[in-house]
Amino acid sequence: MKKMRTEADSIGKMDVPATAYYGVQALRARQNFPITYRPLHPEFIKSMAKLKKASAMTNRDAGQLSENISEAIIKACDEIIEGHFKKEFIVDAIQGGAGTSANMNANEVIANRAIEWLGGEKGDYELVHPNDHVNMAQSTNDVIPSAGKLTTLVLMDKMLFQLQRLYDSLMAKSREFDPILKMGRTQLQDAVPMRLGQSFHAYASVLKRDIQRIEATKQFMCILNMGGTAIGSCINVSPVYLENICGNISKVTGENFVMADDLFDATQNLDGFVSVSAALKTCAVNLSKMCNDLRLLSSGPKTGFEEINLPARQNGSSIMPGKINPVIPEVVSQVAFNIIGNDFTITMAAEGGQLELNAFEPVVFYNLFESIETLGRAAGTLNDNCIEGITANPKHCAELVDASVGISTALCPAIGYAAAAGIAKESLKTGTPVKELVLQKGLLSEREVEALLEPFAMTGKPLEMTK
Repeated sequence: MKKMRTEADSIGKMDVPATAYYGVQALRARQNFPITYRPLHPEFIKSMAKLKKASAMTNRDAGQLSENISEAIIKACDEIIEGHFKKEFIVDAIQGGAGTSANMNANEVIANRAIEWLGGEKGDYELVHPNDHVNMAQSTNDVIPSAGKLTTLVLMDKMLFQLQRLYDSLMAKSREFDPILKMGRTQLQDAVPMRLGQSFHAYASVLKRDIQRIEATKQFMCILNMGGTAIGSCINVSPVYLENICGNISKVTGENFVMADDLFDATQNLDGFVSVSAALKTCAVNLSKMCNDLRLLSSGPKTGFEEINLPARQNGSSIMPGKINPVIPEVVSQVAFNIIGNDFTITMAAEGGQLELNAFEPVVFYNLFESIETLGRAAGTLNDNCIEGITANPKHCAELVDASVGISTALCPAIGYAAAAGIAKESLKTGTPVKELVLQKGLLSEREVEALLEPFAMTGKPLEMTK
């Protein structure tokens, strides 16, 4: 039989595997919350360890924690930060209690590992206690939101790297395709000529704005409520801790964190996470719209727009030989749909808080971390497996421009809207090119027609002059 040890909490006693670093509260939580069967995010675990390390440093400097206990806690935290003991974090990612189970899982693992560093056996909390020592001057209510912010920043940097790669590739394609004339379309109907490079430059421009929008939300993630403890009143916190905790967190993480001006506000309101999610959702919407365009522009290959070619990545049918589908744009749109749903969940969870605390942070982080990571991965595959390999069909693009009546728009200043509309209708009905009809009717000289209906002249400034 497996060797057990007995631990107790305010609910009662419970047997815990003797070899486990987690304790009674984590084990009870695993039984209570069989929800997603997904563990806490690995970066979130590391973030909690960073906060516990900084707290041990600060409590030591405040004279509240002995040198040997603080050193043992710091060593245990460093091991977790390096990626050890992942399997000891057994609570579900979505849990009741505002994250208390996650916080106590961290406290128990750190305490038991620190006990070993001091030569004791797991469960000997006389040496290092999960609450009294590891959780000193802390509460779930400042640790968990702060850990969420640390984790968000780490994940955002990885995601932004992928978005920047995608932006660079779109800009490269805009330059490559700038000489290619094509028809612009509004409401899927012929509009006026443009250059294919302008389409890709527009995609790059909106993505640049998304990157800037996401970057701007980082400021909210750098404001912590550490030291506020239960509700923001700083109960059980020494003045030295309050003055130094954010500075020590900055030293541990390499990021610049500051304490919130109003700790009550920072403890109960999750609007910073809502802002991050909103920026992610906006980016997802823009990427999905771009992918809709890519699917349309590459549609066919013989019965659609056929203006561009997407790289062939996968068989498109189990029954139709040779069929290739735009699978990369399709998966990006699906990621976008999921992020939009996640944003709604995050919004409602933030709204659902009551009084001095929001109990729904676990589901906020579950969805937010997923949105950040999947957006980054979607941008990565879109760049590597689609955008970089897109080619154009310039001859077909030119044929579509020549066959369109959209160029008649350029005649309006010279012959008026009504006459230009008549020319367009007649061209559509008879198949006679617009230029030829204008000359037949003697509305303009050949030189004037050539100047007005020069397609490239209708497309605006050269790309290098476009901001």
